[in-house]
Amino acid sequence: MDHNQDIQKLRDLMKDVRMCMFTTIDNDGSLRSRPMALQQAEFDGDLWFFTGKGTEKTGEVRRHSEVNVSFAQPDDNKYVSISGKGIMVDDRAKAKELWNPAYKAWFPKGLDDPDLTLLKVNVEKAEYWDSPGGVVTYLVGFVKAMATGKRAEIGDHEKIELTR
Repeated sequence: MDHNQDIQKLRDLMKDVRMCMFTTIDNDGSLRSRPMALQQAEFDGDLWFFTGKGTEKTGEVRRHSEVNVSFAQPDDNKYVSISGKGIMVDDRAKAKELWNPAYKAWFPKGLDDPDLTLLKVNVEKAEYWDSPGGVVTYLVGFVKAMATGKRAEIGDHEKIELTR
């Protein structure tokens, strides 16, 4: 696939997933994951999140910009793992574009909340697993593998380089 097709495939796999696991590098070098809501922006190679300026996550991204974001839709057998560079962005126009009133639960002063900032992930690499037929395709592949004694081949699996 070419770059645009790679972007489109990832966009299709992630479009219905709102929550993901966001992984950073902690002070001691260990990996640390937490759930985060992905913003409703059209995926173009970057991911956007709202966060607080004073969070541990923000400090971790500033010290070690390497991050991982993983998405899962087990009912549809769709999984995506994205790695890239996290960047803290203070851009009120972009925040306004991405804003949803529900975020007031975390940022009571809305877009004027002094703690509000954006976390942008410049996606460098992605890997996905997709079984378009869902559970039926998975079960057929599993039964076939058991019957033939060969490794199950279920759906698509690709590694993608998105460095610009």
